[in-house]
Amino acid sequence: MEHFVVSARKYRPQRFDTILGQNNIAATLKNAILRKQLAHAYLFCGPRGVGKTTCARIFAKTINCLTPTSEMEACGQCESCHSFAEGRSYCIHELDAASNNSVEDIRQLIEKVRIPPQIGAYSVYIIDEVHMLSQSAFNAFLKTLEEPPSYALFILATTEKHKILPTILSRCQTFDFNRISVKDMADSLSQIAKEQEVEIEPEALHVIAVKADGAMRDALTLYDQTVAFCGNNITYQQVISNLNVLDYEYYFSLTGHFLSHNYIDALTIFDEVLSKGFNALHFIAGLSNHFRDLLVGKEPATVPLLETSPALTARYVEQAGLCSFSFLYDALRICAACEAGYKLSGNPRLHIELTLVRLAQVGVREQAIAAAPVPVPATAPATAPATAPATPLLADPSVAPKVAHSGGSLSINAMLKKEQQRAAEQVVVPQKEEKSLPFTLEQLYGVWAHLADHFKTLPRLSAILSSGKPRIENDTQILFEVDNSAQREWIEQKCLNTMCAFLKQELNNNLLTIVLETKPVEQNDKSRLYMPEEKAKFLFETHPEVKELKNDLQLDTA
Repeated sequence: MEHFVVSARKYRPQRFDTILGQNNIAATLKNAILRKQLAHAYLFCGPRGVGKTTCARIFAKTINCLTPTSEMEACGQCESCHSFAEGRSYCIHELDAASNNSVEDIRQLIEKVRIPPQIGAYSVYIIDEVHMLSQSAFNAFLKTLEEPPSYALFILATTEKHKILPTILSRCQTFDFNRISVKDMADSLSQIAKEQEVEIEPEALHVIAVKADGAMRDALTLYDQTVAFCGNNITYQQVISNLNVLDYEYYFSLTGHFLSHNYIDALTIFDEVLSKGFNALHFIAGLSNHFRDLLVGKEPATVPLLETSPALTARYVEQAGLCSFSFLYDALRICAACEAGYKLSGNPRLHIELTLVRLAQVGVREQAIAAAPVPVPATAPATAPATAPATPLLADPSVAPKVAHSGGSLSINAMLKKEQQRAAEQVVVPQKEEKSLPFTLEQLYGVWAHLADHFKTLPRLSAILSSGKPRIENDTQILFEVDNSAQREWIEQKCLNTMCAFLKQELNNNLLTIVLETKPVEQNDKSRLYMPEEKAKFLFETHPEVKELKNDLQLDTA
C-alpha cells in the first residue's frame, strides 16, 4: 500500500514566496538577510496553523544556504539545503517546549549552543510552544538568550504571547502572524484540487475555508477529510453534510419569513434545525452573521467585506435590497441580546423561539409606522404665520437637503436618515409624535413577569418584582408597591430607568412611567421590619429602657 502524506505536510511551503497570508513578515525577514542585520532572537506569535513554525524553518534554511538567490530564497541545491530537506542538518535544531519544559532541558540546550555549526553560518534553535516552559526554565534561559554566541540564533514560536515573561519579550524581535483570509485559503485549496484532479464547487471551498477559522493547516485537514468522504467530485451539499455545517439556505429563508412577518414558518425551520442535531447557540450566532452580511451588502463600498463566493455574494446583495437599515439594525440588536442571555435562560429553546418571534415583529412595527396616516390641515392658512415654524416646510421633496455620507465608513445614523428621506412623500413634514399604543392589564402582567425574568442576574430586584403585581393609572402610569423606603430608593437610583426602557419597548408606549409606592408598616408586625433603622425605632417605642441604654452608651442606630 502506497504511503499517504497528508496535505498539511505535503503542501507545506518551502520558500518565502509560497507562505500564505504573511507577506509583510516574509518581506521583513528577507530584507534582514539581504542587509545582514539578523537579530539573535525572534518571537513568532499568532493563532494556530498560520505558518509560524514553517516560516521559522524557511528562515533557518535560507540564512544557512551556501548560494541563496537574488530574491533571498534558499537555492535548494547546496549541501546545507539537502541536509535540511533530508532531516540530517546539524545546524538547525527543533525543540518542543511542551515536553521539554524543565530547567534540565534548558541546561542541555545551553550546552548544545556552545557547539559551532558544521555547515553554514548559523546554528538555529527553533523552540515551539515556548509558553509551556516553566518559570524556572525561562529564568535559566535568560542569559543565553540575551548574549548567545555570534553563530547562534533563536526562533521562539507560541500561540499564547501573553504567557511569555516580559524579560523574554524584551530580548526578542516579535512578529505577529495574522489569520489567513477566507479568499486566500479558498484560492490555495482550489490550486491543490486542480493538482490532484479533484472537482470541487466554489461554495464547497468557501465552507471549508470558513470552517478552518483562519488556519491553513485546519483547512487542509478538512479538505483531506472531505476528499476521503466524497471522492474526486465534491459538491456543496456533500461538504456541509460531512462537516456538519448548517446550510445558509436556512438563513435566507428565515430572513424572508421575518420580512413577511411569518413567525410560524420561522419556528418550524428552527425545529427542523434542532432535529438535525445542530447547536441552538451556534444557530443564533450564524443568524447574527447572516444579518451582518446583509448589512454590509447594502452599500457597494462595503460589499468587498463579504468573504463569500461570487454567487453567494450576489444573493446577499439581492436580499439586502429587500431589507431596510432599521430592520437589520434591530435584528442585530435582538440577536446579540439573545446570545448574551442564552446561558442564563432556564429554557434555551423558548429563549430563541421568543427571539424569532420578535424578529418577525420588527417588520410589523415598521409597517404600522409607515402606514400611519399623516395629519394634513384641511385648508391652508390665508396668510403666512408671523413667526417661522421650528421645522421648515419642504415645497418640493426633490430639493431636500442631502445626507452626508463618507465613502470609507459605514454610518448607521446616516443610513437611517437616508432611508427616511427616501420614504418621505408628503409635502408637509409633520412633527414626530411619540408612540403611545394602549395596553391592557393582562398585557402588563405578562410583560412584568418577563421583566422579573429579565433581571435574574439581580436576584434582589427579581424577587421584589415577583412579590406583587402592578396597577395602571391614567393609562400611562404604572403603580407598584414595595415593602419599604429603602427598597424604593434603591430601585429608583439603580434600576428604574432600565425598567422603564424595557416596558416602553415591550408595550410599544413611550409615554408610560413607573411610580413606586411604599406599603404601610403595621407597628406591631415585626415581620414587616427590614432595615436596622426601622427595627431600632420599633425597639425604642416598645422598650424605653433600650433607648436609655443607647443614649448612655452613645450608640449609633445607623
